[in-house]
Amino acid sequence: MAIPKIKKQDIIDALKYIDENGIPSYNQSMKYELIADDGKRYPPKYAVAVADYLANGTDISTNGFHAVEAKTYLEGQGFTIETKQQKKIKPSGTAEKESEATVQEERSQQFKNYRNRFSSMLITSKNLIFRGAPGTGKSYLAKEIATDIISNGQVNGYTNLTDEQKKQIEFVQFHPSYDYSDFVEGLRPTINDDGTMGFELQDGIFKKFVTRARKNYEDSQKSKELLKKEVSVQDSMTEFFSNIELGVDTFKTRNGNEFTIVSVDDKHINISIPGNATVNTLTLNLGELRKMLESGQKFNKVDDIRVFFGKSFATQGHSYDFALYKEIQAKKRVATKADVRPEALKKYIFIIDEINRGEISKIFGELFFAVDPGYRGKAGEISTQYANLHADPDEKFYIPENVYIIGTMNDIDRSVDSFDFAMRRRFRFVELRADEHLEMLTSLENEELEAEAIQRMAALNKEIASVEDLNENYQIGASYFLKLKTLNFDQLWTDYLQPLLQEYVRGMHDEEGLMKRFAKAYGYPNPVEGDVHEPAEDQG
Repeated sequence: MAIPKIKKQDIIDALKYIDENGIPSYNQSMKYELIADDGKRYPPKYAVAVADYLANGTDISTNGFHAVEAKTYLEGQGFTIETKQQKKIKPSGTAEKESEATVQEERSQQFKNYRNRFSSMLITSKNLIFRGAPGTGKSYLAKEIATDIISNGQVNGYTNLTDEQKKQIEFVQFHPSYDYSDFVEGLRPTINDDGTMGFELQDGIFKKFVTRARKNYEDSQKSKELLKKEVSVQDSMTEFFSNIELGVDTFKTRNGNEFTIVSVDDKHINISIPGNATVNTLTLNLGELRKMLESGQKFNKVDDIRVFFGKSFATQGHSYDFALYKEIQAKKRVATKADVRPEALKKYIFIIDEINRGEISKIFGELFFAVDPGYRGKAGEISTQYANLHADPDEKFYIPENVYIIGTMNDIDRSVDSFDFAMRRRFRFVELRADEHLEMLTSLENEELEAEAIQRMAALNKEIASVEDLNENYQIGASYFLKLKTLNFDQLWTDYLQPLLQEYVRGMHDEEGLMKRFAKAYGYPNPVEGDVHEPAEDQG
């Protein structure tokens, strides 16, 4: 291991870069700090990695050298390095806190063996969009990057991931009719128990995905004491609801109102109140009951619940919350003695194919703020459009640090709107050329066929680029040639390439002549009648 080839000025430039772009949470130093002349503090390894990026054009990576090596090098260049200061007065449970710090250090060492050169780019930028000609393998590359990151470089190919790992990746394709209700949340028709039609607020695909990632992120930050308390409360609640007969066992509020529990799911407790002539059914928030039990606070009257949740007035549901709280507390089991550890922090990757085919502003809505890399976490929390319909109207939505977004787009698609500028500046754009990612053609499992595909593609793309009104964005990518698994070259031309190219040249001078040139370059045997060179001469 060795420090990359950098100079003192590169480090100075790196510190300016860090001031402008910030420090990713996973690059925070656990042991040393570089102290600048103005008193600002920086992680030494990250400073070296950024300097290498600025000087040599590498990816920003702290692989390849130790913290001690970074410290020694920086001190040799005249920089001040100090051991990170610890609190002089340590609270009780010091050993456990040091253990938690070790866990955090272990987390910081994860995700360092990536194979794909774009993986670290996504980690650094959080939001990445691949743009390029049709067939350049943008979608293929997005899945490969996701696989690389999720498996920490151990797995090649999405299909080889475990079922649990696949839950860390989500894929969606935008289209003109796609909207906010599909992506974030919205009202969906539902059939009520009595057979009537109604509407129910349901989370969209992105919000469901973020909820999974957020749970992992928040669980990974919890202390052992909190985890033990949560496990104990969950065990008590599970035991309580498992030992009652739904719709039969009766409970009473402090005022003597009898009710039964009809059903319980992940979020709600549905109760029946036979004696109430006005409202005989009610839905309680399971999460609120869990918070009450986890708090360790004593709730002696219904109004204590109002105060606990910061409400201006008590609701009808609080009376039933209080009754269930008392029931569970009375049957509460002994706190678990199991050895619990914080959940390992995972990365979650959301892939949006054809991102510019949807109306970005309409789909993302207020999430354009939360999706900003600079506002990940609670700094970017927002109220969604349907917040007033949530069980807790004050609930905020945010995108945690462990969520990464990959988009793909085709600039030449004439059926799409322009990419919203407010969203555009929140993504890093990477252009893919048609001659990149030719390795995907190895899946043809025929070296001669692969070589011929590459030769024909190169010749065709050279001819496309020679047309004045076209450019590299109109060239043909390698993924089109994967169809050779079931087609021959002539079928690929007539059924796929020719119709696409005809759309490119529609309305241009001498469309027929241009198509002759393309067919000849590709090697199609009988393009059309006539001399293929004549159109080229007419073009001048």
